Amino acid sequence: MQAWDQKQPIYQQLADILAAGLLDGQPPEGQAMPSVRVLAGRYLLNPLTVNRALQALGDEGLLDNRRGLGLYVLPGARERLRAAERQRFLLAEWPRLRERLRRLGIAAHDLQWEELP
Repeated sequence: MQAWDQKQPIYQQLADILAAGLLDGQPPEGQAMPSVRVLAGRYLLNPLTVNRALQALGDEGLLDNRRGLGLYVLPGARERLRAAERQRFLLAEWPRLRERLRRLGIAAHDLQWEELP
């Protein structure tokens, strides 16, 4: 069960979860997104909240609403999303993270970039 926080609207949190899935290729470009009903059941949310999250992704140019068929992942959506997320990370998250690493005395050689087996 998903734990929702109070720092941002639930629809935005769901949009972020769905965007992370898109970055991972789920669903692949050109394929349909799960329906509002399926997502509402999966995340135990009101369908209006799910619809708002999907609308947010559509507004970002990631989804295409095919009348009568549903929402489909647009070609190039993954790369557009990746570029936007990289930019957001480098401008907003990285400076804070770099400062925290400095405060804790963690150098680049202390970090393990590859996953452990």
